[in-house]
Amino acid sequence: VQLQASGGGLVQTGGSLRLSCAASGRSFSNYYMGWFRQAPGKERELVAGISWGGGSTYYADSVKGRFTITRDNAKKMVYLQMNTLKPEDTAVYSCAASTTQGRMVRYDVDYWGQGTEFTVSS
Repeated sequence: VQLQASGGGLVQTGGSLRLSCAASGRSFSNYYMGWFRQAPGKERELVAGISWGGGSTYYADSVKGRFTITRDNAKKMVYLQMNTLKPEDTAVYSCAASTTQGRMVRYDVDYWGQGTEFTVSS
């Protein structure tokens, strides 16, 4: 599976942005998908995850209630809708694929996508 994230840019505090992750490969629908972020000088953080069928999601406490992860298996896409953005959301965001949620939350990832960066201005 190859992954490519897009949608970064500059947004003001309180604004919204949607990131997209395009996947290639026949087995996309078999993977648990996640979005990670890494801010300058900080550790990489798993912010959201979604199960194969989309029925189960995971959110880090820092984004719960503001971010929504969805997927479209027919289009091989994963999205991260981000609302009420804060300056501390500024980071490089990457999508990732893993066979299970358990592995994903342990950062045991099978495939990483190239990240997309956005900045939330204060």
